[in-house]
Amino acid sequence: MITVLVAAFLIVHGLLHPGVWTAPQQPGNPAAFDPGHSWALAAAHVAPAPARAWALALAWYTALVYGVAGAGVLAGSGWWPTAALVAAACGLLLKGIWFDPWLSVGVLLDVGVIVAVACTWPGSVF
Repeated sequence: MITVLVAAFLIVHGLLHPGVWTAPQQPGNPAAFDPGHSWALAAAHVAPAPARAWALALAWYTALVYGVAGAGVLAGSGWWPTAALVAAACGLLLKGIWFDPWLSVGVLLDVGVIVAVACTWPGSVF
């Protein structure tokens, strides 16, 4: 049961990345954050359109790697922790470059994945 829960968490958390980053903006309602605005890329004078494209590409890549990690958990493979670490690192990179306080929960979840893998928790999936 724990294996299924861990796999589901990894897959769902991964799928939230493109879901959050591609959420449509409603006219008249300000969005929670703008994927076209990155503090780091703005300092490098990158226009909003390429910044948005890079954010979406990194969000989809993060989702893909989290999905692979979740599938690895279900398959009982020995490589899934590496995939989970790569996915969490990509998620932190994404949230760091395009930081907005609204994304803080995602940062905590990615850090939680890194801590769980480093502590081999839960032990039944390792």
